[in-house]
Amino acid sequence: MIDLYPPVEPYDKGLLDVGDGNLVYWETCGNPAGKPAVMLHGGPGQGCTPGMRRMFDPARYRVVLFDQRGCGRSTPHASDPATDLRHNTTDHLVADMERLRKHLGIERWLVTGGSWGTTLALAYAERFPERVTEIVVISISTTRPSEIDWLYHGVGRFFPEEWARFRGDLTGDLVAAYARLMEDPDARVRTEAARSWCVWEDTVLSLEPGATVHNGPIGEWELAFARLVTHYYSHAGWLEPGALIRDAGLLRDIPGVLIHGRRDLSCPVDTAWELARAWPGAELLIDDDSGHHSSDVKRTWKLAALERFAV
Repeated sequence: MIDLYPPVEPYDKGLLDVGDGNLVYWETCGNPAGKPAVMLHGGPGQGCTPGMRRMFDPARYRVVLFDQRGCGRSTPHASDPATDLRHNTTDHLVADMERLRKHLGIERWLVTGGSWGTTLALAYAERFPERVTEIVVISISTTRPSEIDWLYHGVGRFFPEEWARFRGDLTGDLVAAYARLMEDPDARVRTEAARSWCVWEDTVLSLEPGATVHNGPIGEWELAFARLVTHYYSHAGWLEPGALIRDAGLLRDIPGVLIHGRRDLSCPVDTAWELARAWPGAELLIDDDSGHHSSDVKRTWKLAALERFAV
């Protein structure tokens, strides 16, 4: 396995009041005088992990990580059914990023992320291109309805038995149905829905090396993850279908590196290819032997891109 940078602890952190009763957890690590970069986690609802800090040279980067609304160390937490999600949308997350940038006194920053984090990166950069120096994204997703339909319906043809269990007695739009289950007043219903959702998410990636399917207890992380993913995806991320690819021309002056695995069943490679065609000057790197999860090849490419942009 390729070596990442050594573990590093934040030199500053806090909770930023972003309005609507939400406090967003943030942290900064590396060199306070280094090049600013912001890391966007996936999900929606996965939260940041310490390992994400290790992709950046701590001597050259000032790295900002934050937990998006409702997850990780941000409050209120989406695992609590009393937490109102009306003010938790893509527009809110984009606004939170801009508020955090201003709070930290950063003029412009590199934006990076993976999976759902690529959707948020693109939405932010297309809204505020003047604030973005470069973009490095991995496992590309733009949250189009066609991508969502594939992930929770179409890909079931590879796992018919597991998809039948995931579907159960539900009919129609499974994402919307699970979103309703995650709002059920009965805690047992929410727990079993979260379990089924997490098992399906893992099943889609189960053909990848080292993958496992969730079989442990359902806690706050799983409840928040399932609730936020279904909340966002049942609304197609509050994005006009295809808008992120349609508007990729707005990124023409921003260097971009797109990294994807050809065997990614979760986010098929055609989305990355379409985005690269619509983004003048973007560089698309496809690893023929990897899927959605990280790999030595994909990590090497990302480290190289971040090294190149560290000036």
